[in-house]
Amino acid sequence: MNDLTRKLGISLPFIQGGMGNISHAELAVAVSEAGGLGTIGAGTLSLNYLEDMIIKIRKQTSKPFAINVPLSVQKNVDELIKLIIGYQIPVVSLSAGNPAPFITKLKNENIIVICVVANERQAIKAEEKGADFIVAEGVEAAGINAPEELTTFTLVPKICDSVAIPVIAAGGIGDGRGVLAAMSLGAQGVQLGTRLIATKDAKVHSLYKRALCAADSDGTMIVGRSYGKIRRILKTPYGKHLLEEERNNPDLKTYLDLTDENHHILGALEGKFLEGHVNAGQVASIINDIPTVKELFQRMIQEAQTLYNHQLPFGKS
Repeated sequence: MNDLTRKLGISLPFIQGGMGNISHAELAVAVSEAGGLGTIGAGTLSLNYLEDMIIKIRKQTSKPFAINVPLSVQKNVDELIKLIIGYQIPVVSLSAGNPAPFITKLKNENIIVICVVANERQAIKAEEKGADFIVAEGVEAAGINAPEELTTFTLVPKICDSVAIPVIAAGGIGDGRGVLAAMSLGAQGVQLGTRLIATKDAKVHSLYKRALCAADSDGTMIVGRSYGKIRRILKTPYGKHLLEEERNNPDLKTYLDLTDENHHILGALEGKFLEGHVNAGQVASIINDIPTVKELFQRMIQEAQTLYNHQLPFGKS
């Protein structure tokens, strides 16, 4: 146990990333039941749909769970915050925008607040406003990323040095080696996204899962860089089409239309890789199977413990 697991009421230091269209009720339940913190990804979903997911989760588990609110993406943030307070959701993660206007309101309702950041300035401001935990997310992560493009290995220790509250590492973590590395850098836990997609509990298209297992070290790509809209996706025919459009038709509105939620659903949920994109982190290159969430967590903990107990190959005369 550490400060993170103790305060969140979880047994394992694993947080589910709030992936839009992916972090649904079933996956969140599987993560929470396996000892981590399951998360609903609010994304662009309607309030009615989100309320239905909250009710479904409450029926299936008594374990803690969270809702991720991407502030610049979700159109009904104020109404969603009211819904969260009304249902007394135990944990909320705030990302993709300025969390300051919402932290105090949530904390006044005894809701734990996690803020996802991309640099130390954001981390310091979130701590000053009362955040309980910081997720330090490197550019290895899937989906929308910050223009700084800082890597997890440099971002996490910098933020751990900059704030006193516990830090959660995100981006590029998918096995016990990543967990141990994150802890060594000063984090108290890890946030997992892409690795959880390649599990039996994720309700995405089977082609998506198989494509993650088949990805090699250059299996992902960045689109949107020329607009300052960094997004890491799986290298697919549609992804290559996006990059060509960006080069030949550098119109922001066109890019936003081509990467909207409808195109994400086409790729991720319907498996139409010619018509829609699928988000994927660089960790895809080390994914080679599709276990249950419970099996994955047990394996990651065993791997981390084995590595930790292994004698270091230096320091002896």
